[in-house]
Amino acid sequence: MALDQGIKEQLAGYLELLEQNIVLRVSVATDESSQKLLEFVEEIAAMSPKIRLEHGSLAKTPSFSVERENEDCGIVFAGIPLGEEFTSFILALLQVSGRAPKIDDKVVTKIKNISQSLQFESYISLTCHNCPDVVQALNIMSVLNPNISHTMIEGGSFKDEIEARNIMAVPTVFVNGELFGSGRMTIDEIIEKIVGAADASEFENKDPFDVLVIGAGPAGASAAIYAARKGVRTGVVADTFGGQVLETLSIENVIGTKYTEGPKLVAQIEEHVHEYNVDVMKQVRAKSIEKKENVEVTLENGAVLTTKTAIISTGARWRNVGVPGEQEFKNKGVAYCPHCDGPLFEGKNVAVIGGGNSGIEAAIDLAGTTKHVTVLEFMPELKADQVLQERLYSLPNVTVLKNVQTKEITGQDKVNGITYVNRDTAEEVHIDVEGVFILIGLVPNTEFLEGTLERNKMGEILINKHGETSVPGVFAAGDCTDSAYKQIIISMGSGATAALGAFDYMIRN
Repeated sequence: MALDQGIKEQLAGYLELLEQNIVLRVSVATDESSQKLLEFVEEIAAMSPKIRLEHGSLAKTPSFSVERENEDCGIVFAGIPLGEEFTSFILALLQVSGRAPKIDDKVVTKIKNISQSLQFESYISLTCHNCPDVVQALNIMSVLNPNISHTMIEGGSFKDEIEARNIMAVPTVFVNGELFGSGRMTIDEIIEKIVGAADASEFENKDPFDVLVIGAGPAGASAAIYAARKGVRTGVVADTFGGQVLETLSIENVIGTKYTEGPKLVAQIEEHVHEYNVDVMKQVRAKSIEKKENVEVTLENGAVLTTKTAIISTGARWRNVGVPGEQEFKNKGVAYCPHCDGPLFEGKNVAVIGGGNSGIEAAIDLAGTTKHVTVLEFMPELKADQVLQERLYSLPNVTVLKNVQTKEITGQDKVNGITYVNRDTAEEVHIDVEGVFILIGLVPNTEFLEGTLERNKMGEILINKHGETSVPGVFAAGDCTDSAYKQIIISMGSGATAALGAFDYMIRN
């Protein structure tokens, strides 16, 4: 296959950065997929004198490994890493050649200290924007630790394996032949699953903070930057960086940036935070918050952090529909990301629950690859923008059901149907589908605040124009609050407001 000129120009610049010679060991047969992969590898090898092509036998065919001269680094691509995985391929070349990955030194140490033998396999699709995070993390771990190896498996090239292993969501990761996890995972989350969560003793000697931010989405990151720029001692407690933004494919409404994608924006945000003296504590979650002389934040691991002010920016998550079968078949036909998991349902019948913008955009997207899409909306009318509705109704393989209530998602080892009730007639109807995509809005991540501060009936934190909550010294920002609109740029602004409000509180108290 011939790479287009734009890709070749982009790649040529990166290949100049290779530090050591690289061997691409290719395992192919005579089938069409093998020949396309061979052409890809040959074209790459021809672009740099530091890359050499060798034929060999690998566990999967077609595939190729990325190695140093006389050293197997444990990285294999089973399938052509284009689309969303092109960056993963470039980074693998650079890191195998000797360029250090851009991760924290503490993370490097944790990876190098893993003693068990771990053979990872990740099943991905080239349209999945969450998959590269997992692929790149596992590749980094393979480069840094000889006990670890990773094979990226492109689902379209290995459909029989996808069916045999009953994979219905990407990324899906196996380790040593056993299921490890499905969905987006950061390198910190992967390491935690291997070695366990951070112990409370790691937090014993931390001095009190001036501003402690809980959460690291756009609001939390903005709050941390604005607080640190005031020269006060700033910390961030976060399960992971990015929040919902990581699940967003295209972003075109951040002013000054015509287009970006969620994972890219999150990487830029995290890099910006690290430009300042901020103590970032990832893979830890807040369990409770209490106002005493200062504010005390208790973490799930039992550690207690003390701060003069706290900013809660825990964001929101996709709302569950709350019917039988939803949890049982999650990642076995129940999905929340059409961009990631949609290709796995090619030629199949699927349902979309939700008639807002997210649901209708998902239905339009899925209609391009699936056999048929059924949209289920609880209200008598769709809530999506009119332009989206017009596009939806123009599609021949979409059925829209309004004023219906989902009753159950059915299946055995995976989804085989969905049952709904017509709210006008009380008639119960079952339809056969192999996938159910749920897009019915958001719920704030504020359950840990029960009985602590004022929230509305939806669980959103009530704040004033300074970002203050009902508890003195505790502020909040972003989608976990009662802000009128849930947008990235609004969350960023509210984070800045809360940080300035916290600083003003400190100088007055």
